[in-house]
Amino acid sequence: MNKLLYKVEGVTKDIVLPNERLSILKGVNLNIKKGESVAIVGASGSGKSTLLHILGGLDRPSLGRVFFKGMDLTSMDESQRALFRNKYIGFVFQFHHLLAEFNVLENVAMPMIIRGIKRKKAYKRAIFVLGLVGMEKKKKQMVNTLSGGERQLVALARSLVGEPEVVLADEPTGNLDGENAAKVGEIFKNLNQDMGLTIIVVTHNMELANLMGRVLKLKHGKIQ
Repeated sequence: MNKLLYKVEGVTKDIVLPNERLSILKGVNLNIKKGESVAIVGASGSGKSTLLHILGGLDRPSLGRVFFKGMDLTSMDESQRALFRNKYIGFVFQFHHLLAEFNVLENVAMPMIIRGIKRKKAYKRAIFVLGLVGMEKKKKQMVNTLSGGERQLVALARSLVGEPEVVLADEPTGNLDGENAAKVGEIFKNLNQDMGLTIIVVTHNMELANLMGRVLKLKHGKIQ
């Protein structure tokens, strides 16, 4: 029986503007078990990315609580949340955020090197995860010589290098053509089914969403 990984209780998120207060999330309740693959879909502006950022400790709710393995993320300060992200979370964004001055291997190994892992060990792990996404042969290439799809695969490898317990992906196929989007989707599916990695994806791409074990729709700030 899968253990509960996330427990989200009554999460709201408001943004205060000069002349108004916008309610982005309006009391979201959600449980996600370890080893699940979940897609969160909805119209632009429905709060999908905001919810994902709260799950990853990048943002805090206005009200409500978020528990990860029993730890209350909403009670953590910024330095504690940074340690949480570094230890447990792998992020994949719509824009790959790779560093142009480094090659593929260096980009993927960077999170481990920042963590204080010796370079040799970091590179060994980086080569392994590049193999998982089919990019090991291009480990010495500079990232600005890669196609858009290849760069996103490198970004995916980078999210895996620290052995996270969950990968949070925000529109990971948003800038990709159909072929590369399908490739990314299959990799997510394999990581979940073969390695038991928990995957939470925010997407407009219903083909990607339907590869996940569960699809949740966010509408008017609430899970439908």
